[in-house]
Order: sequence, then C-alpha cells, then structure tokens
Amino acid sequence: MPTLETLDPQVELGIPPERMPRHVAIIMDGNGRWAEQRNLERVKGHEAGAANVREIVTHCARLGIECLTLYSFSTENWRRPIEEIAHLMKLYVKYLIRERSEIMDNDVRLIQIGRRAGLPAEVLRELDETVSLSKGNQGMKLCLALNYSSRVELVDGIRSIAQRVAEGTLTPDQIDEQTISDALYTAELPDPDLLIRTAGEMRVSNFLLWQISYAELHVTNVFWPDFHKESLNEAFREYASRDRRFGGVT
Repeated sequence: MPTLETLDPQVELGIPPERMPRHVAIIMDGNGRWAEQRNLERVKGHEAGAANVREIVTHCARLGIECLTLYSFSTENWRRPIEEIAHLMKLYVKYLIRERSEIMDNDVRLIQIGRRAGLPAEVLRELDETVSLSKGNQGMKLCLALNYSSRVELVDGIRSIAQRVAEGTLTPDQIDEQTISDALYTAELPDPDLLIRTAGEMRVSNFLLWQISYAELHVTNVFWPDFHKESLNEAFREYASRDRRFGGVT
C-alpha cells in the first residue's frame, strides 16, 4: 500500500499536535445556494460539493486526524424533490467507485452511520464494497452519515438496550452513559472534538446530538463547495485557541 505523505501540524499550521482535534465532524451545507448564486441548477452545487470532499478528506488524513465524519444525507433530506434525491444517489455511487483508489492510497477506513433501509440497492452495493475493501486500513476513519438522523440513532440505541433488559442480560440500574454510547452507531469512534458547519446556519440539524455534548463549534459563511483546506486550517487554528474546560476550570 502506498505510504501517505503526512503533514506536521506544528510546521503546517503552527499548532502543536496535542492541540489538534481527534475527531472532526462537518455539516456540509450550502451546495444549493452556491449553485443559485451562479445561476446554475442545484444539482451542480451537489456535484461541486462532492468534488470538494476529496481535498478535505486528504488534508485531514495527512494531518493525522483520527476520524472525520461528514453529514452527507439526513433522513429529513428525503423530503427534497425526487429528481434532486435521484441525482444525489447517483453522486454517491460515483463517489464510492471513483474514490476507492484514493481511500486506499491514503490508508483511510470508510464507515457508514445511518439506517440502510431506504437507500437504493446500487448505493448499498458500492458502499459495502468500499467499506469491505478499506476495513483493514489503519489510518483515518472516514465516517459517512448517510440516511442519518441523531434522533433515529437514539431510538435504535434505546431499543437495543431495552432488548438486553428484556433478555435479562442487563438491569435498568446498570444503564449509564457508557451503555448508551456503546449502543449508538458511533460506538467505535471517539466523540467529536470539533463540529464545523458551513454556509452560516446556526443550528446542528439533528446531527450527533449525544456525541457533540462537548464539541467546539465552528460556523463559517463559506458554502461547502468553497470550503477548501485553507478554510479548514482556519477552523483548526480557532479550535487550538479554545480553552476546553469540560465544565471545570482552567
């Protein structure tokens, strides 16, 4: 497997490695508005946004980020026009096929969170192929939140805990925060340290509600297709300047 060319955060960004986030989560917003500003169809914005994913994934992998989670398609997005949804699903298929070599070259492991039910068969086929191919990779985990809803995730997690109680393998007084965390889609991942939202919206949109309890928030007015590595570096520098007290004092 090719060796990933790594970057030293201290040299590249002026940030000590210990001040970098382990897990970065991004709400990729603004594709449609990006297209509208250019008098283009909304689907052109989604195409530009998909093309931008490679640069951000590669940059994070080179900087040694442990996990990158991208909010790709929410359960609420099914309310969009049928034509737009169909185009998005085709984009996922193209991305999963086109980026396999890049994923392998960067030693990235692909993970998907969200419900599989409802996703087209061809999306699931290519998703499973890429997940299987990359499962032995030891570098950054790339987590696609696809057909994802945090409230649905919590419902699924609570159901699995309730099933254990019904089976007698768990008692109610044994349920703690770790029990809930272990029942979520993200059980194998650390909680996000940094949550980035593009396009200026000041909301978290049903994304990782349990996991972002202590995440630092970075909101930028830049639309996702224009959110390149320079914008990401700015978010990292702002994160490194934060005083993370977790409810305590410095």
